[in-house]
Amino acid sequence: MSLTAVRKHIGFCTSLFLLLALLFALPSSASTGRIYVTNSAGNSIDVVDASTNKVVQTIKGIEVPHGVNFSPDGKRVYISNESDHVLDVVDRESGNIVKTIALSGRPNNIAVTKDGRQIFICIASSPGAMDVVDTTSMELAKSIPMKAPLHNVYVTPDGRFAVAGSVRGKFAVAVDVETAKIVWELAFDQGVRPMAFDANPDGSTRHMFVQLSNFHGFSVVDFATHKEVSRVKFPDEPNGFGKQEGRLGTPSHGIGVAPDGKTLWVNSVLANAVFVYSLPDIKLLGHADLPTIDVSGRQPVGSTPDWLTFAPDSKTVYVADTALRMVSAIDAKSLKEVARIKVGEVPKRMNTLALP
Repeated sequence: MSLTAVRKHIGFCTSLFLLLALLFALPSSASTGRIYVTNSAGNSIDVVDASTNKVVQTIKGIEVPHGVNFSPDGKRVYISNESDHVLDVVDRESGNIVKTIALSGRPNNIAVTKDGRQIFICIASSPGAMDVVDTTSMELAKSIPMKAPLHNVYVTPDGRFAVAGSVRGKFAVAVDVETAKIVWELAFDQGVRPMAFDANPDGSTRHMFVQLSNFHGFSVVDFATHKEVSRVKFPDEPNGFGKQEGRLGTPSHGIGVAPDGKTLWVNSVLANAVFVYSLPDIKLLGHADLPTIDVSGRQPVGSTPDWLTFAPDSKTVYVADTALRMVSAIDAKSLKEVARIKVGEVPKRMNTLALP
């Protein structure tokens, strides 16, 4: 073989090697994510690597953490601090608190706008409000008065509204993100707990799915008309949990639409399970059983599921087992538990950060 031919062969092999290396690298980087778990009876947040289901970081020093969310670039982690009535801003890589922002009252859950410029925060202490933090100045920009304390807040899929619910006030309220003004309220007969949203093909918000106190299922709201159109009750089986756990008044807590938009997942305390429904038709597909505490001579105690979130690729669902100090990782296809991840005291709210 001539010297020229050898050089061409080496060049071809090198190019092929680089191309293959790039192709093999893409799938793993595309599905990388971190699951942030707030330990509500402690002062820490555990961070789980979604590719290994292992805790890879623990953020400490935030007493009674509640909600957790992120800047769009993933560099900042925002955590509402119930003990100190502040929003803690954490550097993601180091886990250090870099800014503390005073709020108008005791915060509950938080939501970040699509552009990352604002953080909407539920104020759960009376008389109730929705605080708005400006992420450029890192200061409280506005506090929107409400007629009752608020609990959970979400930015809709189209990014236009921040929607919050009130347990005590029994209503949901939508705030226009641009104007920070209330645009509508929707009354319910029970307290409003976690919510989730799906989208139409054009990106507009289709449904709002609402969990309610004392109802074993969820409400379905047409978002365009902001009217309740149906209620979906869970199957009668499995059941038998909730009484010993003292959660009969909160039979269902934790709901979310998978990142691919194809399924809705909903926790059940009474069934000690997570149910899955297809979207947009809202048809039951099945359920995944959650772990129990088994004591000889006594009825098993359920895990008391309290929140859920997803791996970025929608293949794994994570459920906070508050009674067991752990998180269950559920395979979305087989509906089987694939990992039990030990975390801190009374894990509740969780959120997923998709890494680039």
